[in-house]
Amino acid sequence: MQMRDILQQLVAFDTVSDRPNLALIHFVRDLLAGAGIAAVVVPDATGTKANLYATAGPQGVPGVMLSGHTDVVPVEGQAWTRPPFALTEEAGRLYGRGTTDMKGFVACAVAAMLAAARRPLRTPLHLALSHDEEVGCLGVRSLIDLMASAPFQPAMCIVGEPTAMQVATGHKGKIALRATCTGREGHSALAPLALNALHLGADFMRELRDLQARLAESGLRDGDYDVPYSTVHVGKFNGGVQVNIVPNACVLDFEIRALADEDTDALIAGMRAAAERVVAPLRRDFPEAAIAVERLWDYPGLGTPSDAGVVNFVKGLIGANGTIKVAFGTEGGLFHQRLGIPTVICGPGSMAQGHKPDEYVTVEQLARCEAMLAALVDRLEAGL
Repeated sequence: MQMRDILQQLVAFDTVSDRPNLALIHFVRDLLAGAGIAAVVVPDATGTKANLYATAGPQGVPGVMLSGHTDVVPVEGQAWTRPPFALTEEAGRLYGRGTTDMKGFVACAVAAMLAAARRPLRTPLHLALSHDEEVGCLGVRSLIDLMASAPFQPAMCIVGEPTAMQVATGHKGKIALRATCTGREGHSALAPLALNALHLGADFMRELRDLQARLAESGLRDGDYDVPYSTVHVGKFNGGVQVNIVPNACVLDFEIRALADEDTDALIAGMRAAAERVVAPLRRDFPEAAIAVERLWDYPGLGTPSDAGVVNFVKGLIGANGTIKVAFGTEGGLFHQRLGIPTVICGPGSMAQGHKPDEYVTVEQLARCEAMLAALVDRLEAGL
């Protein structure tokens, strides 16, 4: 099956992160099986989602791993002018949810595995597909646990997130946090006699904004990023029942996007101290006053040295001279941190088209990705 046909099938699977991806995983597993490649399917606890790991070429030898996620972000609330779960080609662009992020690369990687199965490889080609990347790189962790028990790890990894086929060596890490604010309810006609939890949340948000200003002004910097410092961002602020009730609770969901050398434990300790500063003066009259900051989930950043072997290897495949870093997170940091696999990011398309209505990847970008993976298979046949 050709890459374009594979992509058409992949896009047709509605694999938004809150829905199953098992049908897509079974489709890929069966394609690989038809080429004589056995795949390990790693289901989640529900049995409706799974990761996949497969190897083409000799067993028992470290090879090059191609990594991609199979879930996509929702389309609800977006003004699509083309069907999101059908591949539509217009003027050199292939439209559909996930074409850029990142089923375009997955289609190229599966096609490369099928091609590799027909070649006498001296070094193997590995394929790792995951679920639930879009909600915090959660699904891949069970695959990493499985790989950690193997006698060896891949020699290197290419994560095919969209970089416009440039070699990316790094991205920031992310920590998702939640602040739960506790006040005291009351009638709004007597609001000064109650403690408005939304006001506590707003005061804490002010502290977070002050922290962000300090990071921007005098924090660590890495000029390879569009935003060269660590960031703090509040994404959700929920509370209250109706306007004539002083709310006794509210919740802020926020995040840190941290440079590799940032002391995130110190940042979080500072946030908890700031929360205490907000509520401490109120406890004489409102002993229950509290702002509790909890850490929900996280994934590490990636910081592969620009002169690392994997960087030079992939640059050689595509004929590149320089490298970039990307603003968005990937599973690459987990592969490196947990398994010690040297990792870069390189894939077709641009995240400027990702997560938007009428998401697309260009035919030219997919052709460049196919050329990179064809060169990779040639190298694997010759031996690293």
